[in-house]
Amino acid sequence: MLANPPEPLNEPRDPAYVQSTLAILRDAGAEINRIGPETSLGEALQLITQTAVRLIDPDGVYGAAAVIYTYDATRNEFDPDSRVSAGEGQTPSIGDTPRPQGVGATALARRSRVLSYEESDITFHPLKYQAGFRTAACYPLLVAGRPVGALYIDLRARHRFSTDELFVLDTFVQLAAVAIYNTRQFEGINRALQRKVDELERLQQASRLISSRASLADTLHEILNTAIELIRAEYGSFRLLDKRTGLLQPNMVAGGDEPEETNTESLEIGEHRGIMGWVAQHRTAVCIADLSQQPWADIYLPLHRGRAMRSELVVPLLGSGGGLEGVLNVESPRLNAFDASDQRLLEALATPAVIAIQEAKLLDTIQEITGQLILRSPDDLFALIIDRACDLLNVPHGAIWEIDRAQPQSLIMRAANHDLPPRYPMALHHSLIGTAILARQPVACLDLMSDQRVHYPDLAQQMGWISALVVPLVTRDDTPRGAFAVYSTESRAFSDWDTRLLTSLANHAALALQQAEALELLKLARERQAVAETFAVLGDIAANLLHRVNNLIGAIPVRIQGILDKRPALQADSYVQPALRDVEDSARAAMEIARESMAYLRPLRLQPTSVEKCYQTARARLTLPAHVELSQSGLAALPPVLAGEEQLRLVLFNLLENALDAIADRPGHIKVNGRVIADPIDHTREWVEIAVVDDGPGVPAAYREKIFEPDFSTKASLQKLGFGLWWTKSLAQRFGGSIVVTDAAEPGCAFIVRLPPAPALERTR
Repeated sequence: MLANPPEPLNEPRDPAYVQSTLAILRDAGAEINRIGPETSLGEALQLITQTAVRLIDPDGVYGAAAVIYTYDATRNEFDPDSRVSAGEGQTPSIGDTPRPQGVGATALARRSRVLSYEESDITFHPLKYQAGFRTAACYPLLVAGRPVGALYIDLRARHRFSTDELFVLDTFVQLAAVAIYNTRQFEGINRALQRKVDELERLQQASRLISSRASLADTLHEILNTAIELIRAEYGSFRLLDKRTGLLQPNMVAGGDEPEETNTESLEIGEHRGIMGWVAQHRTAVCIADLSQQPWADIYLPLHRGRAMRSELVVPLLGSGGGLEGVLNVESPRLNAFDASDQRLLEALATPAVIAIQEAKLLDTIQEITGQLILRSPDDLFALIIDRACDLLNVPHGAIWEIDRAQPQSLIMRAANHDLPPRYPMALHHSLIGTAILARQPVACLDLMSDQRVHYPDLAQQMGWISALVVPLVTRDDTPRGAFAVYSTESRAFSDWDTRLLTSLANHAALALQQAEALELLKLARERQAVAETFAVLGDIAANLLHRVNNLIGAIPVRIQGILDKRPALQADSYVQPALRDVEDSARAAMEIARESMAYLRPLRLQPTSVEKCYQTARARLTLPAHVELSQSGLAALPPVLAGEEQLRLVLFNLLENALDAIADRPGHIKVNGRVIADPIDHTREWVEIAVVDDGPGVPAAYREKIFEPDFSTKASLQKLGFGLWWTKSLAQRFGGSIVVTDAAEPGCAFIVRLPPAPALERTR
């Protein structure tokens, strides 16, 4: 303990001291009030200690010194590195760190000053006596009752502080405490701002690094490593959403030195499917201080099976329209390793990460489409482009429209995904799709139900469409060819990135349209050539055959009549006379069949034709075995169709004969059904549908298109299915209709013929 000084207790100082001290105090207060964000804590403490020395010992007669230690309230102790002093000269008392039961702790506990000459049971720090100090005072620095530090004032002289001196010090320490508190606040703000600046710089650098990666794998690797570095995590993983399966697939893991120990299982999205599955379900980030606590302990799936993790930070990666792209997580074996600032930083990183992922996916998609332009059919390319666009833009439906070359003022749907009809008629003018084509500019619609340009609001309602984005398909010579549209089932304002992405894919769709047109022209030319050659050959063969058959078979009735004229007695022969008549009738029937078969090669004349009448004629020509049952329904109620009568009869005969061949020797049933159906899109248009259904073995899916080709034959398995169906399809198309083969009840198949009904005016003629 410092010895008590002999001077009288608390004698007042002379008036000159009071005046000068008050001036110093005013100046100090003004200077302290000027402390701002640019002043460091060390500078503020130095100002306080220097002012304290000037206040107590302006003339230097006491050998005064002042020391400040700040107090760390989070650790409940003085900060030993915060020491700042004034007046100690060349030999500062380094090492006088406040002790747990020392003067500084006592002053803070009492919330009042402690004077050396008033305390007999408190030992001041021995280093002060060794440094020559004989009088000491310690003031607690308090703000709103909370400690921010302690101010020590030491005198080399034995001196009792006067009333005026104590009054000045009492006033001054209040200013000092506020100055320390404010400076700390400013420093905290400055540190936070600096951290934000550092984080922004690191994010910008990370964005540049991420954007510079070409492939998706390199992009994911850079994102994950950047996240681990920014958040100061030990481990991390990356899972992208497979939108076909709805599972989170493990794409990248970092931080482990033994990859074989990592969890590579696919994760479902859901409440109890791991923390990453939980985040994907709720589309919100989560920061977990302790993984052993509920509810996380029950659903946590270890990233590394051989390592115990205690903290985890997970953020969702949300792309266009809020669609989930994946989940990014970082982990640590340390408790409470991540805080709210780390979460904000990782969420900020998620934005450029998603953009980079989408750009990488787009690049991969363009490379894939470019590589398939020559190898795949146009329809396959359209399906691929639509699928990739829906995946990248996170929309359920997409469609590619084409200007109808037969009717340039109309649009037809060339390709679409899901349940959209394959042919979707649309007017070019005054339609949403047509607006994009005519303006050669992208068009977006936020609410399809209220947009007057939408021709089929009932279809939009049925499909659940709310918003749409349409971009034109324009060839390199600036010729509009169609449009590419995507539809969202949620209200969505499509971004510039969405528009650029869809435009890029639309350019490839335009190339595919040009390719499709070239292939179609080539195919049409080949078909025309094949048909012309076939008709020419068959015409020559048929004409020659009919001539020879007419010469040979036509002579039979004449010869029989001559025989009967020369041998009248034969007419009375009960065996010869009927036999000759049968031969004559067969010859005449053969001639009739030969002439009727020439109907395939006759010029086609479209006219109102009765389906039931043609069926009955075809049925009469058909030899129906006893083990096969044939029935029909609905044919009598059908309106006349626009067709050639003999050609339609041949179509029905071929289908019935093919059904018999499919049933073969097994007991079976053939049903012929007729009905009138509405066009699935254009409700003002109707079709006459004729279905020929058998319960035979059916047609394999691989053969369903090939069976209509003229050079295709599978007699080993399908018997006569082949050339006759080529005639059937050719005639149906010449009527303006179509024919397809589909599954019927197991087993069996159905041939569906759709023909246009004859116009009402034609029916009355």
